[in-house]
Amino acid sequence: MAQVPGPSYSITIRAEIENRIGMFAQIAAAISQVGGDLGSVDIVRVEKGKVVRDITVNARDEEHEKTIVKSIKKISGIKVLRVMDRTFLAHHCGKIEICPKQTIRDRNDLSKVYTPGVARVSLDISAHKEHIFRYTIKCNSVAIVTDGTAVLGLGDIGPEAALPVMEGKAMIFKEFAGVDAYPICLATKDPEEIIATVKNIAVPFGGINLEDISAPRCFGIEERLRKMLDIPVIHDDQHGTAVVVLAALINVGRLLKKDIRRMRIVISGAGAAGSANALMLSSYGVKDIVVCDKSGAIYKGRRTNMTAYKRLLAGKTNLRKIRGCISESVAGANVFIGLSAPNVLTPDDVRKMAKDPIVFALANPDPEIAPEDAAPLVRVLATGRSDYPNQINNMLGFPGIFRGLLDVRARGVNEQVKFAAAKAIAFTVKDDELHEDYIIPSIFDKSVVSAVAHAVADAARKTGLARH
Repeated sequence: MAQVPGPSYSITIRAEIENRIGMFAQIAAAISQVGGDLGSVDIVRVEKGKVVRDITVNARDEEHEKTIVKSIKKISGIKVLRVMDRTFLAHHCGKIEICPKQTIRDRNDLSKVYTPGVARVSLDISAHKEHIFRYTIKCNSVAIVTDGTAVLGLGDIGPEAALPVMEGKAMIFKEFAGVDAYPICLATKDPEEIIATVKNIAVPFGGINLEDISAPRCFGIEERLRKMLDIPVIHDDQHGTAVVVLAALINVGRLLKKDIRRMRIVISGAGAAGSANALMLSSYGVKDIVVCDKSGAIYKGRRTNMTAYKRLLAGKTNLRKIRGCISESVAGANVFIGLSAPNVLTPDDVRKMAKDPIVFALANPDPEIAPEDAAPLVRVLATGRSDYPNQINNMLGFPGIFRGLLDVRARGVNEQVKFAAAKAIAFTVKDDELHEDYIIPSIFDKSVVSAVAHAVADAARKTGLARH
């Protein structure tokens, strides 16, 4: 799948250009000839006989960036002064900061927010611990906790390298839901140490978002923390993905006028996301689910490459005890959900599926099947990418889910909350808007977070999770 120029590889080239007619046309031609995407051109300063300009260009990758710069350097009358990578510039000194909500202008202000006035508030919380939600950041704060072992498509890159990703997630929390989120990257892979650390630092937080922790450790870490803490603990790679996938499937059912509970669904991938999707769909009422890993279909009694969590999956899925590889498993299936690796599904596999096949190829950045190969063969196609229709993105879920849980000071999270979130996302798309290329709302649709938050808060109240 050919990569096209995009903002992830965007550079600004500061160049000193002889001030004569035709120079800009030469620059544009040089960029176009090597496949660059010319963006803005800004004047930095004008000197005698020369103009210094910042030229912004999107490239395919780092090598392509170098090729573009070389092409410009070949033009007579141009001197490249500096090349700035705009992605790295966006991360300079981090992407988030803490700002006070009140101004400290004089001693009166200081005496209220700090000593001596703060002592009154501290004594009140000491006597009424539940007041911590009323008088501290706990009412609106989430910890984003990772050990850096399963970051995006990058794998185990460590807590230091995971920090920019966690900062980005904190930005999304704030920008879309007004939630103050704090990236916490732990220098340990030991589940016991992770659990103890999160338990001990949980006091200031109204929720814990576990992130990019590799399977199967993530299952036990989340399960035990949920039992220990009286605030919501959500591993977003599991449940955030599952919520948005369920929302998309609900809309597939609306579009095709079919009950998704009666569909045959094959899931590729038995890691965090694959397992959570299978279990959530099973809880939702889907009966015919087959989960495949590298060893093929998971079934009760399989001995190869099994773990405790795969045995749990085997007990809740594949009631027909299908055996074999993905190619054999998808025969006759209505839906394929890929949460695994590139190129595990072929066009011939899709042709074996039931009429009007649904393919969610969600591996990122390279899906289980190239969208160009799948599109002519399927009724509905979704990916995890932003450059194709129907992007399945956790951003549609986690901001609103945590917003709703924080609003009611929830003690935890349950399946009803997740189902409510999925339905809220789905029904943001109105009946007359549903289309094969529009089964899920845009991540920039501002109505989604509000709808999800209200639905989640209502479900939390109805199921006894709400304090407020």
